[in-house]
Amino acid sequence: MSNALTYKDAGVDIDAGDRFVDIIKPLIKRTKRPEMMGDLGGFGGLFALPTGYKEPLLVASTDGVGTKLRLAIESGIHDTIGIDLVAMCVNDIVVQGAEPLFFLDYFASGHLDVETGAAIVKGIAEGCLESKMSLIGGETAEMPGMYHGKDYDLAGFCVGVVEKSKVLNGQQPKMGDVLIGLASSGPHSNGYSLIRKILETSGASINDSFEDSTLLAHLLKPTRIYVRSLLALMQSECLHGAAHITGGGLPDNLPRVYSETLQAKIDLNAWKWPAIFQWLQTKGHIAQAEMLRTFNCGIGMVVIVCPTKLDKALQLLKEHGEMPVVIGSLQTRLEGAPSVEFTGELSV
Repeated sequence: MSNALTYKDAGVDIDAGDRFVDIIKPLIKRTKRPEMMGDLGGFGGLFALPTGYKEPLLVASTDGVGTKLRLAIESGIHDTIGIDLVAMCVNDIVVQGAEPLFFLDYFASGHLDVETGAAIVKGIAEGCLESKMSLIGGETAEMPGMYHGKDYDLAGFCVGVVEKSKVLNGQQPKMGDVLIGLASSGPHSNGYSLIRKILETSGASINDSFEDSTLLAHLLKPTRIYVRSLLALMQSECLHGAAHITGGGLPDNLPRVYSETLQAKIDLNAWKWPAIFQWLQTKGHIAQAEMLRTFNCGIGMVVIVCPTKLDKALQLLKEHGEMPVVIGSLQTRLEGAPSVEFTGELSV
């Protein structure tokens, strides 16, 4: 039939999808853990529970990258945004004491660009390797009419396991425990709607020189993955709790990991504010309180440890490549007091 339509005529190229799968198979194979059963291509990923757990609990999380995607799309740099995707999910389960096991991704676009997709999956695979978990599958959706031009969206899903008796559930932190801040690599994957607004209103360009590179390079730095560091603390029994500092910053995320009877006292003079945050505050004329609730301001993860194990914890963190700094402690919360109290001014 000369006028017969095909799926490709409607904007969906099945052959391109097949080529994409062939390209990403070696990337996925690199992430394979012994518990992963089967290969890519099944209707679902199979994964066996690791041995050695008496009462294993599964911990799951899902997240995206938010409007940081716009910078990746507009700049054509796609090979690190997948690391962001993994980090946003895996950092949320490791703070509950979970060992990451496997990851799945969802990649949707109006038209599948195989090269772009492969770059994204390369970053996802790198993030999985850093997190010591398997990339066991995902979904690539080509939806013309839903996404336009080069636009795409990403979502990630990860699952971990923790012994029931070792779940970090907010009950372990005690009065007097020490708060250690772990350095972020930049804004991570939060606050980018405000960042893009600052770029728009200030007239700055993402290609402007900034420190040793460009503004874009600093804004696209992938979210730091803290899995190995936190697992080491848990194995050494140093860890009472941990908070992944995402949207809401220190004020909103810290109280999620200790009881309402406690208050975190944070000394803002304890760490130096990275230059990118100083730039954002200056260009956007943003109040300090707004900065603290929107961005991580240089602290991407906070770990809570017993004071008697502080030195051991700091040493372990340094051995795992972290730049830890004591930023405060937990104290008894008085009636009517905030759950987080800041003293001093952020050092710039």
